[in-house]
Amino acid sequence: MDNSRFSDTYRKIKRDRPLDSIRVNAAANNPCRGWLIAGLHAIPVALGRGGIIANKREGDGGTPKGTFRPRRLWWRADRTPRPQTFLTVRAIRPDDAWCEDPSSRHYNRPVKLGRDDGGDRLMRDDHLYDFIIEIDHNTKPRIAGRGSAVFLHLARPNFSPTAGCVSMTKAAMLHLLRQIGPGTKIIIG
Repeated sequence: MDNSRFSDTYRKIKRDRPLDSIRVNAAANNPCRGWLIAGLHAIPVALGRGGIIANKREGDGGTPKGTFRPRRLWWRADRTPRPQTFLTVRAIRPDDAWCEDPSSRHYNRPVKLGRDDGGDRLMRDDHLYDFIIEIDHNTKPRIAGRGSAVFLHLARPNFSPTAGCVSMTKAAMLHLLRQIGPGTKIIIG
């Protein structure tokens, strides 16, 4: 078999189905930075200010250790075309937010907020939430205080630590979105 035909076949297989798993590990010299390994690609990422932790608590700044699955992609349709992905996609609207209040029955779920309501709005002035991969951290069962709004999203320009999420460049996010689906395991730590 000639190499060009093999390469074309390999690329087609990778496009037709998502990866089985991706892995996120902290960098050896900086627990707030790390690498996301997706297939043959190593993507630099920023992690929570508390590094990767096994016993996640609301507000601790840690990125939870464990195996998760992506639930859906939230994206800013007003800023960028719909990305190519195997995930369910939902455009972010001005009233979309995430409940981070452990005393609320809506804790760690998307909610709708009125114009004057406070909360973690998904439509931000910066670009951090232009793409949000929602993962199933603390969802079944949801336990109050065990962490909410843990996403994969875009990084700040200086790759500063997150509040517990995994963040990356836009180019890396678009590449990752083409490779993952609802069955992809996200192994953190």
